Amino acid sequence: MHARDPELSAADPEIFALIEQEDARQRDSLRLIASENYVSKAVLAATGSSLTNKYAEGYPGKRYYEGMDFVDPIESLAVARARELFGADHANVQPYSGSPANLAALLALCQTGDTIMGLALPAGGHLTHGWKVSATGIYYKAVQYGVRRDDHRIDMDEVRSLALANRPKLIWVGHSAYPRQLDFAGFAAIAREVGAYLAADIAHIAGLVAGGAHPSPVPHADVITTTTHKTLRGPRGGLILSKAEHAAAIDKAVFPGLQGGPHCHTTAAKAVAFREALQPSFRDYAHQIVANARGLAEALLARGHALVSGGTDNHLLLLDLTPTGQGGRHVARVLNRCGIELNANAIPFDPRKPFDPSGLRIGLAAITSRGVQTHHMPAVADLIADAIALAIENADDARCEAHRGRVREFLRAFPAPGL
Repeated sequence: MHARDPELSAADPEIFALIEQEDARQRDSLRLIASENYVSKAVLAATGSSLTNKYAEGYPGKRYYEGMDFVDPIESLAVARARELFGADHANVQPYSGSPANLAALLALCQTGDTIMGLALPAGGHLTHGWKVSATGIYYKAVQYGVRRDDHRIDMDEVRSLALANRPKLIWVGHSAYPRQLDFAGFAAIAREVGAYLAADIAHIAGLVAGGAHPSPVPHADVITTTTHKTLRGPRGGLILSKAEHAAAIDKAVFPGLQGGPHCHTTAAKAVAFREALQPSFRDYAHQIVANARGLAEALLARGHALVSGGTDNHLLLLDLTPTGQGGRHVARVLNRCGIELNANAIPFDPRKPFDPSGLRIGLAAITSRGVQTHHMPAVADLIADAIALAIENADDARCEAHRGRVREFLRAFPAPGL
């Protein structure tokens, strides 16, 4: 079943037409949002299956509803594949997304009012690591660590000193916009020293971890949370991995602590994505993402653009627009008109306000799924740099549309998976 099937066209032509347009946009745009990807037709098929009709509160073998003959084996397969993929003791595949997964980790390991630590949002962290507007910053006493001003790397000395001073119950290691590898072993040593739990949020790098292109937190962290999309190339959803000793607490926190019935169609799609990620070709894909990101970083630097931390070790980079005098929001909108999809993003020590920050976040997972290789990165850099120049010049619609044509021509050789 696909959104283009005639049943949808007949039942709701307006929605059908909009989905058709979205399909075209995803085919014809240079998609560089770091949290997006393309899923396979198999993942799409599972997501749109009859499992969307089924309710399944509880866990396999211990449900509150009948009719679990096939739902239980599906969830058990998803759990087994997730454990195999990451080498984890325990896996819970029910979280609806990454944010509930993070809340579940806190509910399982902490009490309201406990002190937690996480990377500050302006330094590349995530809202759910204790930022003040998030429930995690409202119900817990949050302490933020940052990055050094000179090289934009996480300051492990600051992490240790803050941990010793504040004695947190839990320390988060993870990010939404940090272009360098995470030192899981270093964080684990600090957590042990202060008697804290270590929670690794690998939502952005899960595919890199699964494919061996980034070190794994599994040997070091008590709990690991992630989304199943982004670099993992699965459906929109969440996943929690943990040491065996925390399995019962994690399961209880997810259900009944935070959620009711899991989304069975998404569980099936997760299982499909985990199976895909267990194939040797996925390792090649994960390493290609990193190679592409580094190649694009080099090409943008060669064109005179500034990058936070000077480059990248993972799937994303942060372009600093400060030398151009432009705000990220304006530039991102012009790039969208030019067929290049990315997002404005704060940079460390950003002098601009969060809604119109100084940076652009660029992710390589989606275009790598299309087969774009490292030797294509100079051409991608040209498309980005020329579009930024159009933003600086406040180019009219005609020039932006011409640039969109260049993007379409470039992407013609790289079919969009699943569409």
